[in-house]
Amino acid sequence: MTTHHPGLPNTAATGSSGSDAPLTATPGAPNTSLLTAAAPDAADPVGPLAAPERLRVDHHRPDKPVLGGTGPTPALSWEVPSAPVGWTQARAEVEVVRGPVGALPAAPQTFTLEGANSLFVPWPAPPLSSREGAAWRVRVAGEDGTWSPWSAPAVVETGLLEHDDWPARPITAPGNRRADPAPVMVRRLTVPAGTTAARLHLTAGGIYEVFIDGVKVGADELAPGWTEYSRRVLVQTHDVTTALTPGEHELAVVLGNGWYRGHLTWAMREAVYGKDLWLLAQVELSDGQDTTVIGTDEAWTWRPSNVTANDLYNGQSTDLRLPALGEAEAESPVATLDLPQAALEPTTLPLPTVIGEVRPAEVITTPSGRRVVDLGQNLTGHLHLTVPGGRAGDVVTLRHAEVLEHGELGTRPLRNAECTDRVTLAGTGTADRPEVFTPTLTQHGFRYVEVDGFPGDDDALLASVTARVVSAGMERAAWFTSSQPLVDRLVENTRWSTIDNFITVPTDCPQRDERLGWTGDIGAFAPTSLSLYDAAAFLNSWTKDLAAAQTPDGALPVVSPDVLEGNKLTCAWGDAITLVPWAVYEATGNPAVLAASVEAMSCFVDGVDAVAGASHLWRGGFQFGDWLDPDAPPEEPAAAKADPDVVATAYFARSAGITARAWAILGDAERAAHYEALAASVREAYLDAYVTADGLILSDCATVYAQALAWDLLDTPRRVTGAGQRLADLVRLRSFRISTGFVGTPLVPAALVRGGQAATAARLVLERECPSWLYPVTMGATTIWERWDSMLPNGDINPGEMTSFNHYALGAVTQWLITDLAGLDVVGAGGRALRVAPQVGHGFTSASVVRRLPLGTARVAWELDGEALHVRVQVPVGSSAELVLPGAAPETLGHGVHERTVSLPAQLRDGGRTIRTVRDLMDDDAAWARVVEAVAGKHGAYMADPASTLTGFLTHELGSTVKVIPGAATMYGFIPGMEAVKEALDAVIAEVAPEAAEVPAAQRG
Repeated sequence: MTTHHPGLPNTAATGSSGSDAPLTATPGAPNTSLLTAAAPDAADPVGPLAAPERLRVDHHRPDKPVLGGTGPTPALSWEVPSAPVGWTQARAEVEVVRGPVGALPAAPQTFTLEGANSLFVPWPAPPLSSREGAAWRVRVAGEDGTWSPWSAPAVVETGLLEHDDWPARPITAPGNRRADPAPVMVRRLTVPAGTTAARLHLTAGGIYEVFIDGVKVGADELAPGWTEYSRRVLVQTHDVTTALTPGEHELAVVLGNGWYRGHLTWAMREAVYGKDLWLLAQVELSDGQDTTVIGTDEAWTWRPSNVTANDLYNGQSTDLRLPALGEAEAESPVATLDLPQAALEPTTLPLPTVIGEVRPAEVITTPSGRRVVDLGQNLTGHLHLTVPGGRAGDVVTLRHAEVLEHGELGTRPLRNAECTDRVTLAGTGTADRPEVFTPTLTQHGFRYVEVDGFPGDDDALLASVTARVVSAGMERAAWFTSSQPLVDRLVENTRWSTIDNFITVPTDCPQRDERLGWTGDIGAFAPTSLSLYDAAAFLNSWTKDLAAAQTPDGALPVVSPDVLEGNKLTCAWGDAITLVPWAVYEATGNPAVLAASVEAMSCFVDGVDAVAGASHLWRGGFQFGDWLDPDAPPEEPAAAKADPDVVATAYFARSAGITARAWAILGDAERAAHYEALAASVREAYLDAYVTADGLILSDCATVYAQALAWDLLDTPRRVTGAGQRLADLVRLRSFRISTGFVGTPLVPAALVRGGQAATAARLVLERECPSWLYPVTMGATTIWERWDSMLPNGDINPGEMTSFNHYALGAVTQWLITDLAGLDVVGAGGRALRVAPQVGHGFTSASVVRRLPLGTARVAWELDGEALHVRVQVPVGSSAELVLPGAAPETLGHGVHERTVSLPAQLRDGGRTIRTVRDLMDDDAAWARVVEAVAGKHGAYMADPASTLTGFLTHELGSTVKVIPGAATMYGFIPGMEAVKEALDAVIAEVAPEAAEVPAAQRG
């Protein structure tokens, strides 16, 4: 099909002179630096008023032109890198130069915008049409009227915004089935002389790679990504002007099964969305006046590629004896289909791309004689394999896994996913021109690769392998360091689990027969992901699918896209519809995020309200609860200590409150008041039903206290203090090991701080025994595990059916490390207001964080030097920060670099506390370790886990004098054979707590 239509007329405009060159979206910077991007260079934001930088359209990255990834009215943002002290933006001028693709632009238009806002400013010009480009630049002025220099221009270009823009029709390869070779859809075309611009718009049912004359177009992988295909399909636009020069060309598109037709879920469902892969594509050639459209139709053909099998779970097989894009002699006619009923939407999220490469650490020979390549890092992507030898027909097999178990590849956690790639060699490889295998139609989560059939020794294999890390092309947004290397590695592990699971939906894991967009996981982790990466566009896209699947009763799928077939009104998982958009809004300051989701948020809260009824308590029904409580049996991950009704009602209050704030931000006072009143009623019912006057909460476990404190559900200082004390005591009584699941774990450290127990929070984070955040790090983890004990201390993989070594959810503690420990919190949406209140000491002597916020770069670094605390803070232009340091009065900082030195209060200094009570002893890491060591192995009760046994004896003695421990730990003589235990404890207590009071006579036993 070839059609023609005239170019759009130029838009008359007035203003300063513009360029006479056609508007064009030039290729962006390569993505391979995203993995290792360094923090922005330190620069003082106080100085002469500088030209705005890092211009952004919507949530797209600022370093790339926006090509086909927006609607008609894109929002605009910019940063001011430096300005005089006290400067505030009072107005801005935006200059827009626009015109049809390939045509000369119209004269510039200039728009004056009043006010301080530089984030997500509404498009000031008339709406853009399909196939229209615009270059825009900005300058700003303060109250004195002095203008900054103009920024460099940024380019935005629309794609096809309406169904009517598609004269093309989808085409499919008749007879091609899931297990057959990947089909190649082919079109030969002639590009006329005088062509000034060429665009390729395309999408597919399946995943695709597009080639012009054998050269790949673009850097996307696994395009068009995974959405709720029945409702919306994402369209990509490529500038192919340099590839489609005048003359003859061949356009070839390889289609893979992907999520559309490949296996999905542990049931290994096939062809969930359809049995036939399809391609919808249009090449549009413009000479500045007319545009020729060459779309998919009956004139295309198809042929088999050399990819003989492909599946996201199982892997890819390629036969290098065959031409990669098939043979012309094997071409067959295509069949055409109707346009999909689903919306054809611009791609607003960064699609998967190769964000970096990892070279292998070593080649291992396993006990059974297998060869295994260790990449040294658990990652998501595929291997790039070069083979310098081998015979025609030889097969090299690559089997992937995350861990070794007793020296062999640990494949049991993969369940039904084969995770195996195979390449059949052509036998043409030499040292100078090796054969190359890059399986781009599959995805693996792995650190180790078992290699069979490679024609070379270990050194040759090591030189032939590179892992390509595939993730959404997001910009890194945080860099953290501290005086605790294991904690630094924990943050790095969280970062890796973020990029490994952010492909096109936020998955639970990237390796086994699952890889689903579980709502509960991202509901808990969204704030952390948005701190580590500029993940707003990614999460906005996913939330669209989640909201679209909602039923009128408010219920939502527990995975999105929904391939488990069934909505549920479920706390935490359902609450993702409020938690994720709210987290994006707080991180970016974009109210459009809330506008797109607020009706779905309200529908969910209304649904819970209907179930709760007059009691305002969310009771009964299906709940995951505090999933993966470490005390739950491996086969019963929902069997948590936290009462599910208490957990659910807390979420009800949380989501109702968020919904109220969303409506208030959007200017609907009536609906805001309705949901605030509802939230208040739920909080009151929660307090009446579940909380005592002293702050004790029903089911008396860490998760319920963490919810109440972190979400401000408690109404009196007495309740806050009591809940904080009880939460800290529960942490102590677990020997500072984790006792919470998916729901509670992200909240506990922040809740402890709010309850006045910051030292306990730090001690919890620094614990190394299982279950703890640092236990996996001590076991060599390079990503966050699904279970605290995914790998047991003896090297066995957890026996549970559900065990992954790359789940981001439990890494949400990283948010606390950034905002509380390092002390750089965003309290005004988008970073307009910051709070710098580092939790100093408590086992840390220094910490620092650099955050790339929407307004600019912010930094905090603190260090202890004896009794002195040195703090350095950088605040970007357009922001302010409240500085709260121990022993000093709070102060407000404007933009700039600020340094302070204060004297540390005595209670925060090392050795500043005197041990008098059992609680004091437990809080002293070294003293507690000595006490545990004193009892270890001296009696049968203290053989398996002496710390847990000892805390069990001390459950009701935390406020007692520390000298009660020898008696309590030996049951006051009622357990035979404890004499050695008591003697050892007496000696240690006398040494570490000489000032402790004696035990009252009535309690000596």
